[in-house]
Amino acid sequence: MEFYRSHVLICGGTGCHSSGSTEVMDVFKTELANNKLENEVKLVQTGCFGLCAEGPVVIVYPEGAFYSRVTKDHVSRIVTEHLLKGRIVTDLLYHDSVHDDEAIKSLDEVEFYKKQRRLALRNCGVIDPEKIEEYIAFDGYKALGKALLESTPEDIISTIKASGLRGRGGAGFPTGLKWDFTAKAEGDKKYVLCNADEGDPGAFMDRSVLEGDPHAVLEAMAIAGYAVGADQGYIYVRAEYPIAVRRMNIAIDQAREAGLLGKNIFGTDFNFDLEIRLGAGAFVCGEETALISSIEGNRGEPRPRPPFPANKGVFGQPTLLNNVETYANIPQIILNGADWFQTIGTEKSKGTKVFALGGKVMNTGLVEVPMGTTLREIIFEIGGGIPDGKEFKAAQTGGPSGGCIPTEHLDTPIDYDSLASIGSMMGSGGLIVMDEDNCMVDIARFFLDFTVDESCGKCPPCRIGTKRMYEILDRISKGQGEEGDLEKLEELGKNIKISALCGLGQTAPNPILSTIRYFRDEYEAHIRDKKCPAGVCQALLQIIIQAEACKGCGLCIKVCPTDAISGERRSPHIIDQDKCIKCGACIEKCPFKAIVKG
Repeated sequence: MEFYRSHVLICGGTGCHSSGSTEVMDVFKTELANNKLENEVKLVQTGCFGLCAEGPVVIVYPEGAFYSRVTKDHVSRIVTEHLLKGRIVTDLLYHDSVHDDEAIKSLDEVEFYKKQRRLALRNCGVIDPEKIEEYIAFDGYKALGKALLESTPEDIISTIKASGLRGRGGAGFPTGLKWDFTAKAEGDKKYVLCNADEGDPGAFMDRSVLEGDPHAVLEAMAIAGYAVGADQGYIYVRAEYPIAVRRMNIAIDQAREAGLLGKNIFGTDFNFDLEIRLGAGAFVCGEETALISSIEGNRGEPRPRPPFPANKGVFGQPTLLNNVETYANIPQIILNGADWFQTIGTEKSKGTKVFALGGKVMNTGLVEVPMGTTLREIIFEIGGGIPDGKEFKAAQTGGPSGGCIPTEHLDTPIDYDSLASIGSMMGSGGLIVMDEDNCMVDIARFFLDFTVDESCGKCPPCRIGTKRMYEILDRISKGQGEEGDLEKLEELGKNIKISALCGLGQTAPNPILSTIRYFRDEYEAHIRDKKCPAGVCQALLQIIIQAEACKGCGLCIKVCPTDAISGERRSPHIIDQDKCIKCGACIEKCPFKAIVKG
């Protein structure tokens, strides 16, 4: 066994990877070798730490020094000062991890982590996801052994039922009940599927679990296979997740080699194996029946239900389908018991929820909080609030299927029922924050444009209805809105919700209906006054030079691409509105803040 005096954990998730963490890792290897420390210091490439806004992140143990925004040029100082001489490089530390300019806070004391409880993300940023030994060292596959050697399939299903775990893919259906339905279904063969087709804009929860803790999903799927009587599983993941796909393939090979997948697992007569199926990035394939169709090699389109997948799923056989985050909770429930899981969360929404926190917020990244945590706590305490002193305007939960939540509902607890009651939904976990500079009409148009583009086109309500809604929204944003348009949008939205074939079509109107509900005055300003209060919709925008503030410096003339600005030097300038394309270049260049949107 090898012993090291220091461990250097480097985030290898997609976010940090795109910021240069691979180069940071390579320079660390070189610097450790140059300083003859390669046998004393262990480098570990982990999954996501969560604080993506500060990546690449490097944590050095045993001190717990949290270095943020590390570049390859910083590595030499960290190695020579910290690892060689024992002096922490405080100016490179994450600002909130330092106390009184000296003491290092533990991660539990850092504001971003203080209110989090990491269950699904428990190993992300902690272990090397490409080494099964590290997963096993953190009780990995212990739950599978307990299930196979100490429990019956009925015991497992009873435990999951009693835990109160609900599906984390968006609908919140009781997981134990779904497992029970599949176990009782009749069929020649049964299957266990994992939905890793994460298609919501701004969502990366499932990707981070696959990248940082792939064996947790494999172990959970094997437990599920034992519980429902399946011997084959498929993980459906989008091909745009290359790091996740590579690490899942490594994990599957390692589990097979260790006898944890395949024949006679743990010396029992239970057989279970897994394969990966790559999706082409179609949003509709996140819907369970469309996903099943794609796995079968057909076009990814939903089909009417019933029959439900539990009775007739992939290849016409009983099929259990859960998403990545749902599976990530299973091993801990088996190990710690249903009563333990029941103590976390709210009465009807047990456990934690992972959110991809993004948009107009200081600390963008991956957040896992107990159900019942309020939006205010997530955005202003964990998220650090709104940048540049701007005012909070709304939060979008549930991606294209969710709704926009205004200031008046900031203290709403995050759980399935509370979000539904205010016109939104949990969704898979995207949480996008908007400030005073966002136009809610434009936001609704953005999400509807995405839905129209991603519609499979099978059913008329989604194929035609969302297109008609988009056309109305587009007219409104261009100043061509008419009285009665809002009523048309509401009527169309309500009809689509009750008549579309699948859940994606049924929830497509949510962003429009929720923004009309809470921001109707903005819509009316676009329609009646032909103005965009946020100054976003270009067709309704005028850029004006305030004569009293203009010094006639001429900088705006130099940057205007259409020669729309004229005026004598040291005299107020003017903008020809017919020539102005509203690019905003003059606003950015003006040193006197004399040019404004009007």
